[in-house]
Amino acid sequence: MIRVLCLAAAFVLAMAAPAAAHNVTAGADLRIAQTIAGAEVTVVVKGTTRVPGPLRIGVVAYQPVSGLRVGLEVRSVDDGHTVTGTAQATANPQFTQLQVERAGPHELRLSAGDEVAVIPFRVLVERQSAGDLLIYGGLFVAAILLVGGLLTGALARPGPAMALAAGAAAGVTVAAMVVVFGSQVPPPAPAGAAPTSTTAQGRPYAQVRMETVPARPAAGEEFTLRADLIDGSTGRPVDDLTAHHEALAHVIVTSEDGRYFRHVHPLRTAPGHLEVRLSADRPGRYLAHAELEREGSGGQLVAADFTVGGTAQAPEKSGTATEPGGAGAPDARAGTTATPRLQPGAPVAGRPTTIEVDTPAGVRTWLGMTGHLLIRSQDGDFFGHVHEMGTPGSQVRFTFSFPEPGRYLAWIQYATADRIVTVPLTVNVTASETQ
Repeated sequence: MIRVLCLAAAFVLAMAAPAAAHNVTAGADLRIAQTIAGAEVTVVVKGTTRVPGPLRIGVVAYQPVSGLRVGLEVRSVDDGHTVTGTAQATANPQFTQLQVERAGPHELRLSAGDEVAVIPFRVLVERQSAGDLLIYGGLFVAAILLVGGLLTGALARPGPAMALAAGAAAGVTVAAMVVVFGSQVPPPAPAGAAPTSTTAQGRPYAQVRMETVPARPAAGEEFTLRADLIDGSTGRPVDDLTAHHEALAHVIVTSEDGRYFRHVHPLRTAPGHLEVRLSADRPGRYLAHAELEREGSGGQLVAADFTVGGTAQAPEKSGTATEPGGAGAPDARAGTTATPRLQPGAPVAGRPTTIEVDTPAGVRTWLGMTGHLLIRSQDGDFFGHVHEMGTPGSQVRFTFSFPEPGRYLAWIQYATADRIVTVPLTVNVTASETQ
């Protein structure tokens, strides 16, 4: 009987690991990319295990920055409690520790230079489930009764000893039953989680209006690209964007000829309001594609265009744009002069094409991925974005099926130890023989 009880207890302990889904929410790190003060950074909010307790925040820089300090202000939406600090943006950040008093909705206010972003997030702390209490409570009771049964048996009192052993077996049985059937019971929501909606799930796509300030920017001058997000069913600002690929929104701005390219991450300055500062070195028509996702809804792609006036500015000395995501010739300073390779060499519409390029040592993940491939049709009507899913190595590789014949502009991006590298290419896609 003793051996059976010990084996059952070992089985229960082996099976009582926390649910994986629990780890995705409470205790997980939040990573949000931002383009602020001319730098491409990722803000990391480390998961916390208790409240009141420490909240650690760091700012990862993805390009050389000189003395960029980011102001931090964390405010509880429920009671207004506010704590402040600063963080240095570096490739390997030192985390600033702030103190939070409660779980639930908070706002992180970032400030660098004269730019400010407000990122909503939730402090989540795991709760112990009733199943865990039954499992460990049953094992504890079984252990006490088992020890009592052994002592009673040693005193030559078999009747009470058997009763205690039976109670121990019942405790282990309860724990085992919870392990076996507990997976059918959803885990409790972590402390600080949003209330569960009782209405039908799913939200409509946001209505997005993009504009520049000034309305017609001049070449060589800084301008602001703004996006206002409105819920079509209520008319209210959309303020439920969820982080996907480590950003609230990805905005890709390209010139009509493809010589200008920026992949940036706008700042949330108010509910339903995003903006990012840019500059263009030549006049002409520009295209903006924005990728975003609402909670309880699917991914959404919106597009707009604007015109830059004035006269062309002198090209940069290196021949390569130095802003985050700049395009031009491959960036030799980042250690690559590699030429992308296509297989097949003459891509066919509707069939998979492999695109790869050699990378230098020291590649690191950016936006949660080893590499990114962004593709635009010549006229701008089509836009695609795929990822290298493997671990950093000596090359990045993508597989993509071009939807139609024609000329496509594409950009491969990956991050090294000190910058984001962009490798542009042009792909001419032919029609299938069966078309």
